[in-house]
Amino acid sequence: MSPPLNWQVLEFEQLSKELLYSILKIRQEVFAVEQHSIYLDVDGKDLGALHVIATQDNAIYAYCRLLAPGVSYPEASIGRVLTCLESRGSGAGKLLMQFAVQRCEQHFPNTGIRISAQLYLQRFYEDFGFQVCSEPYDEDGIPHIEMLKP
Repeated sequence: MSPPLNWQVLEFEQLSKELLYSILKIRQEVFAVEQHSIYLDVDGKDLGALHVIATQDNAIYAYCRLLAPGVSYPEASIGRVLTCLESRGSGAGKLLMQFAVQRCEQHFPNTGIRISAQLYLQRFYEDFGFQVCSEPYDEDGIPHIEMLKP
């Protein structure tokens, strides 16, 4: 049996240098290397974000960031959603989204949550109450859709 996940929600200033390095490293591994997508991951939004981190054995197992209304969209948003390669298929992504939606609603109540979702994950996000609110569009070479959870 695997050890339980350790969940944290941290502001940028609360991230240690080592943890910030681990976050940026895993984001590059997933979004740039695995997905063969060249884009600027460090976009200036991390400074004001809430960082949701699940660790196991001192390694990042799952991660996303929460952005306040007005940063990316009029609503609050969840982005940079990822699970480490070893955790895929374990339900970690579902746990991450459940936790992230709860924290987003807690920190930014009554605003709704908007995401830019990879098109192939539409059904995954629909299970959390998100609804498609845009036509598909290309973002860094990957088909995306905007989705809203009112």
